Amino acid sequence: MRRSSLLAAVAVLTACATEKAPQPASTGLPAGEHKLAVPGGRLWYKVTGTGKGTPVVLVHGGPGFSSYYLKSFEELGDDRVVIRYDQLGGGKSDKITDTAMFNIPHFVAELDSLRSALGYPKWHVFGHSWGTILGLEYYRAHPDRVTSLTFGSAVFDAKAYVSRARQLLTTLPDSVQRAIKKADATGKFDSPEYQNAINQFYALYVFRNPVPADLDSLFATANEGIYNYMQGPSEFTIVGTLKDYDVKSFLPQIKVPTLLTVGEFDEVGPELIKRFAGKVPGARYVVFSGAAHMTPWDARDENVRVVREFLRSADSTAAAGR
Repeated sequence: MRRSSLLAAVAVLTACATEKAPQPASTGLPAGEHKLAVPGGRLWYKVTGTGKGTPVVLVHGGPGFSSYYLKSFEELGDDRVVIRYDQLGGGKSDKITDTAMFNIPHFVAELDSLRSALGYPKWHVFGHSWGTILGLEYYRAHPDRVTSLTFGSAVFDAKAYVSRARQLLTTLPDSVQRAIKKADATGKFDSPEYQNAINQFYALYVFRNPVPADLDSLFATANEGIYNYMQGPSEFTIVGTLKDYDVKSFLPQIKVPTLLTVGEFDEVGPELIKRFAGKVPGARYVVFSGAAHMTPWDARDENVRVVREFLRSADSTAAAGR
């Protein structure tokens, strides 16, 4: 998602690892916020909550974006500690430009650095969008460190996702479709017509009820270099390193409680997420009515409620298995 497009969308929609104890980078950080040194820079994270349940880490989408839109899940803090962090390169974390770090193993390693620094033997992993890829790959690398998995709007089959997104493009005006075809043919994705196409697609299938201030912050702190390198120029043109990502064959091997959620009008599509859920043993599947891709905004209260109930259930399952 290009920053220029996203800032324009605001107007449209509203009119391993260093393993040492984490320390605040400066006395100027607000309470609960810290920065952790990891290979490549400093990782921003925030710890909230006093509940005694197993902690949950929130893994945001992008890649190259931040966790602003996941703030509502801090309400889970009365049940458990909630860790919200920005992956290196975006948000409040240090910026990175070295493409050698623009890959899944790098982001998995920095996530486990955070777990190790906080001293948690296990935690719940909540991932949204690109964060579902990162969360699943983290589980594949460290299954013994994960109590449960929550996948919001999962992207486990890039080609199937592109097929769904391209189908959705046919619902847009003919002029918009022509602009997209022209950009695809020429490789020039910075025209006003293409940016307008992005805006119209976002308004229907990415976020319908954003929090304006957080939307502005999300795009103002985005790292377009990471997004373009790994994803591509837009949500419906995936030509980056993730273009062939497909992890469907691994889903039956998941052995922890798993929740998959999706919005009714989500760009990834309820049908696709339902198929993923059917491959995961015992998985729970929930569709949020009226929501697009950014369900933490579009179905805020219902999303928090569903995740809360699932995490409580997963804690009970883990306790019974001890």
